[in-house]
Amino acid sequence: MTGTDGPHLLVVDDDERLRALLRRYLLENGFRVTVAAGAAEARATLKSLDFDLLILDVMMPGESGFELTASLKSERRVPILLLTAMAEAEHRIRGLEEGADDYLSKPFEARELLLRIRNLLARSGAGPHGPRELRLGACRFDLKRGELSRGEEPVHLTAAEAALLAALARRAGEPISREALAEQAQFSGNLRTVDVQVTRLRRKIERDPKFPRYLQTVRGTGYVLKPD
Repeated sequence: MTGTDGPHLLVVDDDERLRALLRRYLLENGFRVTVAAGAAEARATLKSLDFDLLILDVMMPGESGFELTASLKSERRVPILLLTAMAEAEHRIRGLEEGADDYLSKPFEARELLLRIRNLLARSGAGPHGPRELRLGACRFDLKRGELSRGEEPVHLTAAEAALLAALARRAGEPISREALAEQAQFSGNLRTVDVQVTRLRRKIERDPKFPRYLQTVRGTGYVLKPD
């Protein structure tokens, strides 16, 4: 992965060469990218990380992209783009019936893939055209600038606090595991750092940090940011 703060994509394809090409191209276009060689590896990755969009190949050994899509859509709200060498209408229809948000036939133009990704992210609110600002009571958080303010007054955030708040804001309303937050905020997998930064953030955005309204703990999972 790269250090960019762009949307995080999971690319699942058993073709090693295509995975590498997609990873490089998407990184160059400002995305964070994780790759998996099949459904089993994807499932293991999804246990510890949250993604803004999934790109799944249909024809994979074992569990197919169709089956993985149907299963994931019953568990989480995340856009899914299917890639397949099967261009027949019946396959496109099946993919959409299983819950896929879009469908692209191989071979495809890289620019078309990029356009479809950006359109899906914009529709889901995770892309550059999604909400720029979140309201947290008297506070406002500018997602683009990574800045917190209370009324007209800026609220100072450390780099760690800003990174954590940005990670929570990108998935506002959805519980995020401590492992995923540590990864997205680049805390080197230190889960204790996540807890410490959450405590500090609550002092800055909550009226009563002991009874948080906006940055809540989700028992057995992690944390969730619930803006107004």
